[in-house]
Amino acid sequence: MKSNKSTINDCKIIDMRKIHDVRGNLTPIEGGVDIPFEIKRIYYLYDVPSGESRGAHAHKELQQLIIAANGSFTITLDDGKNKKSFTLNRPYQGLYVVPGIWRDLDDFSSGAVLLCLASEHYKAEDYIRDYEEFLRYKKS
Repeated sequence: MKSNKSTINDCKIIDMRKIHDVRGNLTPIEGGVDIPFEIKRIYYLYDVPSGESRGAHAHKELQQLIIAANGSFTITLDDGKNKKSFTLNRPYQGLYVVPGIWRDLDDFSSGAVLLCLASEHYKAEDYIRDYEEFLRYKKS
């Protein structure tokens, strides 16, 4: 599927394995096994000040699994026609975001840590950071 044809319906919450242990729980994530892509980059956001937002961009090729490793936050996905919001607050669940979807991240709780598993290495040219440009991309 071309990313300019993707919709929010292509994105979904993925429940990952949760291994219970009296010493603490473990959630393993293997690229191509637990999630639908190989992992090439991992990053995390933390110490987001109260009231601040992150995201405000889309990707042309990059797939992501976004996890609330700690705390909670809201992700609003936008395919140029429809929007859908997800509140992430469980470290064993991740939101799979396909290419061609605009995302806004907000409502970060105190101490929230957003963990992102990405399908590609960082490439500035993969980002669409202007919403009007995003809408033109989706119409192409």
